[in-house]
Amino acid sequence: MESHGWAVEVPDAYRVGTWEVRGRIAGGSWSSVYEGRPVAGGAERVALKFVPTGTLTPRQLGHLAEMARRELALYERLSHPRLIRLHETHTVDDPDHAALDGATVLVLERAAGSLAALLNGGEGPVPEAHRLLTEICEGLEHLHSSGWVHGDLKPGNILLMEDGSVRLADFGLAAELDGTHAYLPPLGTSDYVAPERRDEPVGDRGAAVRTTTDIWAFGVTAHQVLTGRLPFAGATGRARRAEIEAYAAGRGRLALSPALPAPWRELVEDCLAPDHRRRERHDAAGLLVRLRGLADVPATAEPARGKRGRRGRRARRIAVTAVSAAAVAGAVPAVAALSGADGTDRPEPGTTRAAPGYFRAGADIPPQYRDLIVRAGTMCDERGLSPVLIAAMLKAESGFDPGLRDPGMDEYGIARWTPRVLRHHLPPDRRGSAAEAAMRPEEAIPAMGRFFCRFGLELTGVPGDPALNLAAAYRTSTTTVVRSRGVPPRVRPYIERVRGHMADYRPEAAAVPGAPPGRG
Repeated sequence: MESHGWAVEVPDAYRVGTWEVRGRIAGGSWSSVYEGRPVAGGAERVALKFVPTGTLTPRQLGHLAEMARRELALYERLSHPRLIRLHETHTVDDPDHAALDGATVLVLERAAGSLAALLNGGEGPVPEAHRLLTEICEGLEHLHSSGWVHGDLKPGNILLMEDGSVRLADFGLAAELDGTHAYLPPLGTSDYVAPERRDEPVGDRGAAVRTTTDIWAFGVTAHQVLTGRLPFAGATGRARRAEIEAYAAGRGRLALSPALPAPWRELVEDCLAPDHRRRERHDAAGLLVRLRGLADVPATAEPARGKRGRRGRRARRIAVTAVSAAAVAGAVPAVAALSGADGTDRPEPGTTRAAPGYFRAGADIPPQYRDLIVRAGTMCDERGLSPVLIAAMLKAESGFDPGLRDPGMDEYGIARWTPRVLRHHLPPDRRGSAAEAAMRPEEAIPAMGRFFCRFGLELTGVPGDPALNLAAAYRTSTTTVVRSRGVPPRVRPYIERVRGHMADYRPEAAAVPGAPPGRG
């Protein structure tokens, strides 16, 4: 599951109802999960999922309130052995701790591991692949037959109990069907997002989704469980997303493992049909029947690898005690671009000496900031994000002046951050020093990348240049850009400056090997 910093810092031994916090489990952009133990003592362990409310902007609060509402609504209405169980909920009343005051806390069944951690533990097929996929599909079938879409199915949200059994989790993006559709914000994890979701218009209720979006995600997950890799080629999420879009448009093909036996291959291909109408023929109930009929079909016909016949660098074990306990219980939702294919942290790529190949020769970008700009512009695979965009925005914002101060606008430093906003895009140990961080390019510039990775997917379906829409969201908000259906009139002069600087900075020729193409 994702661990991109801690949305809520909770001290050890902090009490919530009859529980007290005993160590971190996982954290993400929107919530944090801690282990809970009974205050009175005892062996029981739970997961305490903290969803903050006290220190965020109104727009962020709206997102979190909606996610919490969705999750609680599902738990109130559904119960199934393949869904993680909710024990109780609490609202923190603690004015002395502003960051915690008002937070919603979900007390959840404590899992022992996740499918993402299991996949990370080795190469090739996962042991007991058939059982795992059958149990995942059992949970999915219950959701769909009850009129719900999960909306964010992926290995990080598929938890494993001590006995190895499956629980689906993280229902912050779950939605109840209204006829054939439900409506969700345009969020998700890129490798698991069905291709049609990129083109769905975003209205007041969000973008339309169908149960077929979960079927797509199940197909991607199934291929990973059966083969150890994703069904689309590409070393980066951006490259894989391009492959998915080409496949959906009829210009590409699936990259399924040749070792996949025919019955499994057919099931994965059906789940990954490029058009949602074709996927509708293969609902979760039908897939479950097919899966139960594949009990005796091996997951792979792959011969032993290498001279020693090893299956991979590390042999996987299905025993959950061998799975990292850091990836368990109550998974945390994140914007698609924030996570890698398996729900683990993505490295921050692109930090190269003087950033050769990313910018036009002779560009007036100060050399001391170039590596920071590349780091921010390659932090995730969000459409429109690039080093060229970051450099152009810094030029438009401050002229690369790290000492800029504009108290009237409450904006400071090279990126014109407002400290109370910047704090949410800093590492946890720096959030109390946001005013200082705004004046430090080594903190302010990477924070721009975190901002775009966190909120960029909210602009999916908005007309216009994706890069300029990102810049407009930085100057206003994603909500404003979505409502304006593009760049709001009041920031068009700023956007024109950004556009001009991008033209000045964009390389004339292809970048050097290893440097991603500009997408601005």
